[in-house]
Amino acid sequence: MAIYAAQSDISARYSQDQLLLLTDRDQDDAPDANVVDQALQDASAEIDTYLAAKYQLPLPQVPAVLTRLCVDVAVYRLAADADMATEERRQRYDDAVSLLKRLATGAASLGLEQAPASSSGAVFISGGKRNFKRGRLL
Repeated sequence: MAIYAAQSDISARYSQDQLLLLTDRDQDDAPDANVVDQALQDASAEIDTYLAAKYQLPLPQVPAVLTRLCVDVAVYRLAADADMATEERRQRYDDAVSLLKRLATGAASLGLEQAPASSSGAVFISGGKRNFKRGRLL
């Protein structure tokens, strides 16, 4: 699974102070890297559940929009864990999910090659000559 953002992306979009407030679980005045990494992994996994409907994963490259979505989803989850959820964070999360749903249905595009269209789901099996028939062996 690809990770669509890094700790530095969170700092760049929300500030190092916000990152510290959301992730400093051991109170050492430094973001806890394992907390950040887990939030980014969880956000990336959530994004993949939508992208898998239209794109072959892992993606050959990470579009910038996925980095933004990953950061917004991760920050929303971190804020909820730290009891720092705000309406703005919730709105950013809702907007991210809305775009992911549009990507999954094809109403929006990442500009990448989409996964091959699936068939109707029917399975066809072919084989050799039948040796057994109803009411008759061989």
